[in-house]
Parts: sequence; structure tokens; C-alpha cells
Amino acid sequence: MNRRDFLQAAGGGLGGLALSTMLMEGGLASTHHPARARRVIQIFCPGGLSHLDTFDYKPELQRRAGQPFDPDGTLQFFASKPGNCQPSHWPFQQHGESGLWMSDLFPKLSTCVDDMAFIYSMQSKTALHGPACFMMNTGFTLPGFPSMGAWVTYGLGSEAENLPAFVVLPDPRGLPPGGIINWGAGFLPAVHQATTFNTSAGTQPIADLFPPEEYANASSDRAGLDFLQQLNRLHHEERPANNELEARIHAYEMAARLQVSAPEVTDLSGESQAIHELYNIEHPEIGPFGRQCLQARRLAERGVRFVQLYCGAENTTAKKIRPNWDSHEDLVRDHGYWGAVLDAGASALLKDLKSRGMLDDTLVICTTEFGRQPGAQGKEGKGRDHNAGAFTAWMAGGGIRGGVGYGATDDLGFAAVEHPSYCYDLHATALQLLGLDHTRLTYYHNGIQRRLTDVHGHVIEEILA
Repeated sequence: MNRRDFLQAAGGGLGGLALSTMLMEGGLASTHHPARARRVIQIFCPGGLSHLDTFDYKPELQRRAGQPFDPDGTLQFFASKPGNCQPSHWPFQQHGESGLWMSDLFPKLSTCVDDMAFIYSMQSKTALHGPACFMMNTGFTLPGFPSMGAWVTYGLGSEAENLPAFVVLPDPRGLPPGGIINWGAGFLPAVHQATTFNTSAGTQPIADLFPPEEYANASSDRAGLDFLQQLNRLHHEERPANNELEARIHAYEMAARLQVSAPEVTDLSGESQAIHELYNIEHPEIGPFGRQCLQARRLAERGVRFVQLYCGAENTTAKKIRPNWDSHEDLVRDHGYWGAVLDAGASALLKDLKSRGMLDDTLVICTTEFGRQPGAQGKEGKGRDHNAGAFTAWMAGGGIRGGVGYGATDDLGFAAVEHPSYCYDLHATALQLLGLDHTRLTYYHNGIQRRLTDVHGHVIEEILA
């Protein structure tokens, strides 16, 4: 009898709930095989980061600069007709002992290249932001399916006693395309959905975590919470199959503990000046994402199983810049801004984890929902359109073999041609490193044994150490 069968046999009453909560919070769930990673930190770059201007070096595109990408005029991109071939707006150079290529958009991140593995042949099934974000996060283009973080915590639980197992740190500018559905629990027990932390300096980490000062009274608050818990338990005993009620009770219990733990984990004042400088905390533009990355490290070292942070918000039109990587009008303007943000924060996170010995068992993932086109977009030819046929993701730490690349796009970076990969393969690989077999991590729902990778996916052995 496995752990989940045992919990079901234990019954849905208070004993089953208490035991389930104890196992989930204590991180006592068993794995399918020995794990290389204990936790995940995922960086998501919404809007469509251009692989052609960052990680995927295409000298042929440089040679064809200014020539029509589609001389016959038969192609139609997502929102435009193809313009002329547009090479990278930043020069590429080889870096590290591995000699992998990276553009000058990332001078700091390029120093970490020997710790990183690149999947150059990523694809999506859609070029729409919302559905593509859902696919990268949940494996499905439709909303309502569990996110990867929810699946991981469902399978492994948490090592943190006073913090949630799954925490999301959105960009301070706002939520990504599709909003909070990106980190929902779908049909999994509701307790596995993420808790959202606010990373802005000087704000409460969780909205309404504390009562207003004029109503705060420690003794009456404690008595009120105890009475509320009694009512909740009585209510639950009559409705043992209601997992949303169970999750709500658990959330209130966790909230009481978070009143102590959340302010501590989000208080960066105890970090050294060197760490503040490494993450560029005080920089007005780079600092907010640096703060997210530092808080991700602090959450990870306190036992949070899955931390997801967003580098970019919703895909609205530009004011000064686009609020994410969706660079239709002026890629140099938008990617120039966001590139500096990601470069500083991601490189600091990798170096900090490595210096603390945490990179060995922390899997870091960086991805976007799709790539961008090799043909220029717009009247001035300064933008790039959506490209679901090719983009790059990278992984580091937690059992990843650094300094390697997997798959390839064609000579112009238009389509994945060697080892085409989807989110299913990335998810299968991440689960493998966490000790989970993606074909066996399942949940019975509406007559189907559902899983994160649906009916697809293979472990990318070539990037494993």
C-alpha cells in the first residue's frame, strides 16, 4: 500500500486530514527513484523572449540580413506578414569552458554558462500569450489544469513547517497573461495551489495577513481563531469529501503561522551588503526582480518545495516600455530593458546558490511561452512577431549537466528541426530530477488518470549529469 492509498484508507475525517497535513508539510512523501534535486526555482519570462537575440546563435541570419524572409509572400506570422531577415540586435560570443554562445544582452549571465543546459528546440502549440503560458505551466492550452508547482507539491509535499509548499512571486508591475490560473491546482486538491507573495519593498508579503492595528489584540485574536477552528472542524466532519473546505481550513491554520514566518522570510535587512549589491536590490529598475530572486533563495533554503517568479507582467501595449518581453514594435527598447533585469537577477541567483552549496540540489528553470520570428516586424522593422515554432529554455543545478545544448532550430531560427521538444519534455525531465516518474505521477479525474505530461513527454537524458 503506497502513501496515498494509506491516507485514503485512513478515512476522510479529522484523523485523515491531520495525517495528510503532517505528511505534506513534513516532506515525508516517497519518490519513485533517488532524487537529484530537492526543490525547484522557476523563472518565467512572459511575453515571448526572443531566442534569436539571446541564446540561439544564427550566423546565417546575419548573412541574410535585409533580404526578404519570405520572397514568395506565402507566409503569415501571428500578427503580421514577414519582413526582411533580422539578425540579432546584440552580438553573440562564446563563453566559458564549454564555448556555448550567448548574446551580449547577458554579460553577467554568460559567466554562468558552464552551469547551464540549453534546450534550443522548444515549441508551443499556440502563439497566443494566455494559452501558451498555460501550456508551459500546466501542459495544456486550456485553463483549469494543475500547474507544475501543484503537481510537484502533490507528489512530494513540503519540507517547510511554517511556509507554503508552493510560492509564487509575481512581477511587481502586475500578473502575467492568464493571471493566477498559471499557478492554480486545477483538479488536484485545492491545498496544492500556490500562495502568492508580494515582493515590493515596504509592503506586507501577503495581503490582509494582519488585522488593522486598531483591531489588533493578541489574546482576543487567539481566542477568535481557536473558536473559528472548532467551527471549521465541526463543519468539515459533516463534509469529509470537500477538499476545498479542507484546503480553506489548512489555509487559515497556515495563515496563523505565516504571521510570524512570512515577515521573517521577506525581510532582507539581515542579508549582507555584498548580497544586496549582488542582487542590485537598490537599483530602481533592476532591483525589483533582484529582490524576487533573493526572496526565492530565502524561501528555498527554508524548505519551500517550488518557487516560481515572474520577470514581466501582462502583455499590454507600450508606454515607456512594454511591461513584459512582447516586443512587437521595438525589440531593442523592450528586450534591452528586460534583458538587463533578467541578466542581473538570474546570474545573482545562480552564483548565490552555488556559493552556499545549494545549486547541487536546487533545480533552476528559466523559460518563456514562445519565441520570436527571424523576420522583422513593423513599418520600421524594429520588432519581432510571435513564433510558436521555436524558442529556448535553460536549466541549471539539481542534477543538470552544465555547459551543454540540446536540440537545434533551422539556419534562420524559424523552426525547431533537431529534437523538437515541448513543455512535456521539460516537465518530464524536471520531475525525473526530483525523483518522480512523470508517467506514474497521476491523479484520477473524470474517468481519466491525469498527469502533468498528459500522454506525452520524455526525459531529456542528454542534459542530465
